[in-house]
Amino acid sequence: MKRLILIDGSSYLYRAFHALPPLTNADGEPTGALFGIVNMLRATIKEAPDFAAFVVDAPGRTFRDDLYDQYKANRPPMPDDLRAQVEPMCAIVEALGFPILRVAGVEADDVIGTLALQGSEAGIDVTISTGDKDFAQLVRPRVTLVNTMSGSRMDSDAAVLDKFGVRPDQIVDMLALMGDSIDNIPGVPKCGPKTAAKWLAEYESLDGVIANAANIKGKIGDNLREALPQLPLSRELATIKTDVALDCMPETLVLRPRDADALRGLYARYGFTQALKELDGGVLESAPAAAGSAPAQAPAALDPALAGPGEYETVMTQATLDDWIAKLQAADEFAFDTETDALDAMRSNLVGISLSVESGRAAYIPLAHDYPGAPAQLDRALVLDALRPLLADPAKRKLGQHGKYDIHVLRRHGVEVQGYADDTLLESFVLDAGIARHDMDALAKRHLGIDTITFEQVAGKGAKQISFAQVAIDDATKYAAEDADITLRLHRVLKPRVEADAGLSRVYGEIEMPLVPVLARIEANGVRVDVEELRRQSADLSRRMLAAQQKATELAGRTFNLDSPKQLGALLFDELKLPAAVKTPKGQPSTNEEALEAIADQHELPRVILEYRGLTKLRSTYTDKLPEMINADTGRVHTSYHQAGAATGRLSSSDPNLQNIPIRTDDGRRIRRAFVAPEGRRLVACDYSQIELRIMAHLSEDPGLVRAFESGTDVHRATAAEVFGRTLDEVTQNERRAAKAINFGLMYGMSAFGLARNLGIGRGEAQDYIALYFSRYPGVRDFMERTRQQARERGYVETVFGRRLTLDFIQKGNASQRAGAERAAINAPMQGTAADIIKRAMVSIDGWIAGHADRAKMILQVHDELVFEADTGFVDTLLEEVVQRMIGAAELRVPLVVDSGVGVNWDEAH
Repeated sequence: MKRLILIDGSSYLYRAFHALPPLTNADGEPTGALFGIVNMLRATIKEAPDFAAFVVDAPGRTFRDDLYDQYKANRPPMPDDLRAQVEPMCAIVEALGFPILRVAGVEADDVIGTLALQGSEAGIDVTISTGDKDFAQLVRPRVTLVNTMSGSRMDSDAAVLDKFGVRPDQIVDMLALMGDSIDNIPGVPKCGPKTAAKWLAEYESLDGVIANAANIKGKIGDNLREALPQLPLSRELATIKTDVALDCMPETLVLRPRDADALRGLYARYGFTQALKELDGGVLESAPAAAGSAPAQAPAALDPALAGPGEYETVMTQATLDDWIAKLQAADEFAFDTETDALDAMRSNLVGISLSVESGRAAYIPLAHDYPGAPAQLDRALVLDALRPLLADPAKRKLGQHGKYDIHVLRRHGVEVQGYADDTLLESFVLDAGIARHDMDALAKRHLGIDTITFEQVAGKGAKQISFAQVAIDDATKYAAEDADITLRLHRVLKPRVEADAGLSRVYGEIEMPLVPVLARIEANGVRVDVEELRRQSADLSRRMLAAQQKATELAGRTFNLDSPKQLGALLFDELKLPAAVKTPKGQPSTNEEALEAIADQHELPRVILEYRGLTKLRSTYTDKLPEMINADTGRVHTSYHQAGAATGRLSSSDPNLQNIPIRTDDGRRIRRAFVAPEGRRLVACDYSQIELRIMAHLSEDPGLVRAFESGTDVHRATAAEVFGRTLDEVTQNERRAAKAINFGLMYGMSAFGLARNLGIGRGEAQDYIALYFSRYPGVRDFMERTRQQARERGYVETVFGRRLTLDFIQKGNASQRAGAERAAINAPMQGTAADIIKRAMVSIDGWIAGHADRAKMILQVHDELVFEADTGFVDTLLEEVVQRMIGAAELRVPLVVDSGVGVNWDEAH
């Protein structure tokens, strides 16, 4: 999930000025407020937000001054010592790379409010960094308030209610009733926060209070009645605008590279020695905090031991190693983590190991740090021999964060990890699959309130980044030992939450955790590719790309760069005057695939561009790339599978991404021909047939759909026969195609418009098709409506096995977001259940195939398909066992069917 941080610069400048002592530099210039702002900004940069902005008030009048000429009339002028810090503050903000926003006619609050809503509606997590209580009115899903100076955080209705006694949507009404002496907003005399909260609890809103003013007794009631005429104005003055016309959008607020020279001069002038030291690459500034200081704000009710300081030890002697071996032997479970010299687990070398047996205590064992002056370290083989009995003991519980990587690394160094019992990444994923980040740094911040040391802080970034083997051992210890410690702490927080829900506990314990070693074995097995075949395909793709370029030039009547969206946009929309069917977030005509598909029936050029892009992608992603990805040690390509990649639970893969190889085109199938079996072996592919549609039949219990699958007839032909009133033999290919589009389209929330476009028919005719479908399969219609309603009531949907997908916008958000959430509510249980089924099958198959490792192995998983490599004489046995286990992975109301094939390459087997 992308993150946007909006900094209320005006608020922080005043707060820092009054909160900090009157500091000065050597020349007597005031620096107190500046010091607070600089530290806050540097902390923000370390959070590595995707987007950020520093928002300040523009000079001059605002619309509120026009509404009420006494607005802020009582405010004293800015103190001279504070005024002197405004210009250097802006200079430092600019040099740090933050966009600075000032908009005439409105206040900084209104700019922040507008960007916050734009960001949240675009699916961006927005943090407003402020100390101003007025912003509590903006708190909602994806909008959080953080007071960097106090460490307080408000990210939900409950948090606002706890702080102010009212909900976020009541904050404006509360402010109107209380008034504001600083901004000179009139309110009800003697009405404080408790009285305002009491009234709003009883009468719900300001309008409700006004309507019931006659019922409120005593002097405060008299005050209320006297104030009634001005309360609507007070409410308008207190309301943060969220519709300001801006020249920027959240996605454009990207941090620029910092101006190191300008910062150096500013830091030196104002005496910010620690910031200067960090800028010039001194000792890691945040190491002491990351290694031990308490967080600014730990989550409520958290055991202090889980959020407090850490004590980390470097293991440099045999005696210290022996002490830690004894600790591991005595512990019921321990966390471990590896440090390596590369990101690729199949190629990296082990540099060190970190261990933790109790919260707040951890050790790092350096093994291969080789920078100039590095001290002597324990022998790697000796350390691994000492740890091997513990790591290989299935009865000794091990836990990690994305431990599959560490399992690979240790296996390559001769240690087979067993008893891998818990993974904090998967605990987080099972609890909340909808959040984008399950990495340790994000989880530590979210659940422990701890800012961890990042890899970039110890190793640098970009071209200057060094290998971990070159990191100083003291810095490496703070970073690596913290990893093991934080992993253990997170586990102590997350695991009880998983176990508290029977469904989630089952998904975690029976599906996700058992799958970790299975995926590790599949990745380690790898697959052979035919380099010569790929070279032939690359040459053919290049020839066809050139032909497409020539055709595009001919159609355009001039040369242009087919890879330039700007040149293509000018040609299509300015010169050829084609309609801009799709716009970019900035409102410009888009040239993405959807945009070109939308106008491909109006001119031949968009279709040629799409063809060119498809060929380019195949060549760059597969035919040119795969030979470069062959592991020199194994002679195979090893993909990486990601369990936490898709919210529905589907596996994704990378390096290479095998899920995106087109299977409906000849070119995609040709690429599969390059995945081959060794001499004397065959590839075996087993694929669930129409599994999501079968799950739809199971969940909807529609008699007609269930009957179609039970009879074993072609379900699309059966659907066509029902919808169009034909016998099975009378159904035409076009009618079957329409039925197939309806069957699959409805699962993905396809509208009549989408079906019409898919089939090339009128929207009215498509709507008639859908109506006929629901008349023949009323159980499907009832299931879909029932699921939407349950999702609206609960805020989430579940798979057959209990996996949960939270739908943030099903109850809130705009109409488009709610519609998207409703589509997800229908599809997620089917797609998620399909993911659960194939994962269960993989675990079962892995258990059986382990006894035949010399004759067969599982090498790929793609969508609903598993691919194996087996001795030619073992293929029949493999097929019988695999198909049986895939069918037995779930008991549905309709039978599961598995299609299978055998060949010398993947295409032949598919």
